[in-house]
Amino acid sequence: MPSNGIPDSNVFGGPGSAGGAVSKRRWWYLILGIICMVMIANLQYGWTLFVLPIHKAHGWAVADIQVAFSLFIALETWPTPIDGWFADTLGPDMGPRVVMGVGGVLVALGWILESRAGSLSMLYLGGALGGLGAGAVYTTAVGNAVKWFKDRRGLAVGLTAAGFGAGAALTIIPIRLVIAAGGYTTALFWFGLIQGGIVLIVSQFIRAPKQGEAPAVTQVKVQQSARSHTTPQMLAQPVFWVLYVLFILMAAGGLMAAANMAGIAKSYHVANIVVFAGATALSVGLIFANVMNGVARPLFGWVSDNIGCSNTMAISFGLGAVAYFMMTVVGHYAVGFILFAGLIFVCWGQIFSLFPTMCTDLFGPKYATTNLSCLYTSKGIAGFLVPLASLLVARTHNWSAALYLVTAINVVAVVLVLLVLRPAETRYHAGEVALGFEERQRPAE
Repeated sequence: MPSNGIPDSNVFGGPGSAGGAVSKRRWWYLILGIICMVMIANLQYGWTLFVLPIHKAHGWAVADIQVAFSLFIALETWPTPIDGWFADTLGPDMGPRVVMGVGGVLVALGWILESRAGSLSMLYLGGALGGLGAGAVYTTAVGNAVKWFKDRRGLAVGLTAAGFGAGAALTIIPIRLVIAAGGYTTALFWFGLIQGGIVLIVSQFIRAPKQGEAPAVTQVKVQQSARSHTTPQMLAQPVFWVLYVLFILMAAGGLMAAANMAGIAKSYHVANIVVFAGATALSVGLIFANVMNGVARPLFGWVSDNIGCSNTMAISFGLGAVAYFMMTVVGHYAVGFILFAGLIFVCWGQIFSLFPTMCTDLFGPKYATTNLSCLYTSKGIAGFLVPLASLLVARTHNWSAALYLVTAINVVAVVLVLLVLRPAETRYHAGEVALGFEERQRPAE
């Protein structure tokens, strides 16, 4: 029995086990990472349920309340290079357990503090602690996925990110019921305590692969760099900064929708329309959106394993533009709101599988947790754009203008992928060959 409590048998693959046993064991670690991601999903995707109750209870402006969400996003992302450094430096056994365990504690403290917040400053502190915890869990789980699955990187990252994207779907209705019965403070306290506690426990059974333990890449389909870049080396590459800007653009639009979906439904007068078994359009729409958010991540990850990340980005960003625009057209109808809420999150959730996959394909797996953390900081910048949507709505008195803005962002992103990212990627791989590093390619599924 190893130190992490997982038996090294023929089922999970111990030292000296056959490759098939090792392969089964890595799937076990992937599942545990997904469970942890599910437990932190509500911090981002369930926040929209608390905004209006907090506004009603304290009279604070919605834009001021959403600063807590922006702080959450910023501290979920900007400090993650430190989390990644600890996870990589402490080694495959201790790194993931320590970083994710601390993250679980901070997640619980964040929501518990927000449940007791009698001032905006206390609310902001809770958002900050929750962000620090969620970032530690998120970046370590994704880093583990790209390390264990060199051969199925897009799919593995997509499944891991799906836990974060779809996890909130399990608790949307329970949270709304608890808020209705006991108030938002009760929901924040108990869901924070339970979710953070589960992360703390489950994370103690996760580890990263040791040297030579992850299955090697064999068959080829999509280009992978043969060299692992350190973080300073990665930051010196122009193609990284193209990825960074694109991530900011795409994350901003989706975060605006995620933080304000309840407000959109209310402004379109569909929030409380009963559509199925007593459930309202808002509840069904949020559940459907979160499920689609989760489905998109492994789906587009698998597609990228076959046609490449840049091609997949162009397709999904274009579909996203259609989804945001159509919400302004048919979102005033309950069915239209539900349908296009789902499509918006299908076309947004994929960024959390495509960007980490492409980054690791370009810069290698050895320093992946730290490198992906640096890329992930772009989400923090995007988070500070979220209150701008509320300010725009306050001026125009409707959500259509904000949705038109996000539609335009998606169109610009498609153009950047085709005219900037893809040529930069080609030049980068050509430079690697010129330096003597042969290109490898990601295997077919």
